[in-house]
Amino acid sequence: MNLSKYSSQELRQLKIEIDKEMKKRRRDEVRQAQKELRSVAERYGFSLSELLSSAGTGASASKGVAKYRHPEDASKTWSGRGRKPAWIKEWEGQGRSLDELRVD
Repeated sequence: MNLSKYSSQELRQLKIEIDKEMKKRRRDEVRQAQKELRSVAERYGFSLSELLSSAGTGASASKGVAKYRHPEDASKTWSGRGRKPAWIKEWEGQGRSLDELRVD
C-alpha cells in the first residue's frame, strides 16, 4: 500500500479508522474465544468459571503461598507480597499484630 499520496490529515483520519476497526475486531475475537472455551468446558461437563478457578488452573500458586489468613474467613489469604488487602489494613488499624494472622 502506497501511503505517500495521502495528506497528513488523511493519514490521521485513516489511523483513527484503523484503530477503531482493530478494537472492534479484538472484541469480536474475544467473544469468539469465550464461546469456544465455553463449548469445550461444557463438552467435559464443566463450567468455564470452574476451569478458570484457582483450583483448576493452579493460579493460587502463581500468587504465592498464603502466609496470612483471615481469622474468620479462611478464603481470605495474603502471601505477604504486593499491596495489603483491606482486611489486613483493618486488622492492623485495630492495633492487632500481623503475626497473629500468620499461617504456620
